[in-house]
Amino acid sequence: MKNNKINIHFLGAAGTVTGSKYLVDTGERKILIDCGLFQGLKELRLKNWEHPPVEVSEIDMVLLTHGHLDHTGYLPRLVKQGFKGPIYGTNPTLDIAEIILNDSGKIQEQEAERANKEGYSKHSPAEPLYDLKDVEKTIPHFKGVPQAQWIPLFDGIRARFQYNGHILGATYIELDLNGKRFVFSGDIGRTNDLLLYPPLKPKKADVLFIESTYGGRFHPDEVEAIPQIEKLVKDTFDRGGSLFVPSFSVERAQLMMLIFWKLLKENKIPKVQMIMDSPMGASVLELFHRTRDWHRLEDNECDEMCSHFTVVSSYRETMELRTDNKPKIVIAGSGMLTGGRILNYLETQAQNPNNTLLFVGYQAEGTRGRKLLEGEKELKVYGKWVPFKMQVAEVEGLSAHADHAELMDWMSKIKNRPERIFIVHGEKESAEALQKGIKETYGWDSEIPQLYNIEEIE
Repeated sequence: MKNNKINIHFLGAAGTVTGSKYLVDTGERKILIDCGLFQGLKELRLKNWEHPPVEVSEIDMVLLTHGHLDHTGYLPRLVKQGFKGPIYGTNPTLDIAEIILNDSGKIQEQEAERANKEGYSKHSPAEPLYDLKDVEKTIPHFKGVPQAQWIPLFDGIRARFQYNGHILGATYIELDLNGKRFVFSGDIGRTNDLLLYPPLKPKKADVLFIESTYGGRFHPDEVEAIPQIEKLVKDTFDRGGSLFVPSFSVERAQLMMLIFWKLLKENKIPKVQMIMDSPMGASVLELFHRTRDWHRLEDNECDEMCSHFTVVSSYRETMELRTDNKPKIVIAGSGMLTGGRILNYLETQAQNPNNTLLFVGYQAEGTRGRKLLEGEKELKVYGKWVPFKMQVAEVEGLSAHADHAELMDWMSKIKNRPERIFIVHGEKESAEALQKGIKETYGWDSEIPQLYNIEEIE
C-alpha cells in the first residue's frame, strides 16, 4: 500500500440509524463495510434510489457484519450498478442475507404490482428498487468466512470477523491496513441474551466505528420483560382481543416464540392459537438447527417450541387468518411496520380496540411503528388510511442491541488510545449521549460524522 492516506466515505448510518455503508479507500483498494437499505423517513428512503456518490464498479469487495436488511439490503442494487467483487460474511450471515434479500425482492415486486393495480403510486408505472432476478445475480458473489480467523484480502490488508451476539452470524470486523487496525462494531448484542452468547470485545482499535442505536438509554433485563408480556397477553384475552407482535424475522421472532412457549409451558397464559407468520422467520428457524455453535438453544427445545406454533408460509393463509377474530397471538414481520405480513393483519384488525399491538424492538424515526408509539390514530396501509384503535404497548429489555452501559463495556478491553473514533448508526441524541459517555469514561475524543462525509486518516 503506497498511499499514506486512507479516505473513509460515510455512505449510510451516519447521522441516522439505517443504511449502513462505509467505504474504505486506500487509494489502491476500495472496501465497503456493510451495504444496507435506508428505512424510515421518506427523505432517507428516497436515497435508496440515488446512485451512491462513489464509482460502484471500482469497489473491490464488500465485508458484512451481519444479515439484517439495513446492513445488506442494498446489495442487489449495488450489483445492478456494476459491482463485480466478492461479498464476505460468516456462513450464518450469508444464509440470513439470502433469506432477507429474497423476501425483500419479493415484497418490492408485490408492492409495485399492487401499486400499479390499485393506482396509489405517484410513479407510472411503479417499479421495485430491485426484484428477485437481481437477488439471484447477487448470491453468487457471496463467500463464507470463519469467525475469529485472520483472512488475507490484499497485500498488507487482512480482516477478522469476531462473534458479536445481536443475531445469528453477527460479528464486528477488524480490518488491518498495513498494521493500523480499523474496527467496525456492526450492531453489538446484549451481554445477557436468552438466545445468544455475549459479544466478544476488541483489544485494539486505532480507528473505531461504533454504533450508538441505544446511546444514553438503558434496557431492563430480559427476564423483567417476561412478566409484562404475561400481563399484556392476559389483559388482551380478557377483552376478547388478539395480540399482534411486529417482529424482525431474524432472532427477535424466535425470541418471542421462546418467551410465549415458556409462558404457555408454565401455564402462565391461556392456551390459544399462536401464529408465526413469516416465511423468512420459518427459514431462520431451520437455520437455528444448523448453527448450534452460534446460540444457546438445544435442538429438542427448538423442536418443542415450534410444535406449539402455526408457522404460516403461504400468503393465502395470511389472508384467511387476518379476518379471523378469535383471540390469538400473531408474530409477523416487519419489526418497524415498514412492510411485511403484519400490515395485512393491521389492515383488517387495526380498528378493534380489544386488540393489542406490542412493540418489542427499536422503532426508527419516520417508521409506522414510531408514529403509532407517538400516538398517531391513523395508519397508512397499501395506499389507504386505516383508523387505528388498537391498544399499543411497548416492552423494553428485549432489544437485540446493546444499551448504553453495554456499549461502554464493549470498549473496555481496548488497550491503546484510538486515534479516531466515529460514532455511527444512531439518531442525533443517542450519538451525542454515547460521545459524552466515551469522554467521561475513557477520556477519548470522538466524532459524529454526517451522511456522505469523507474523513481522511493519516
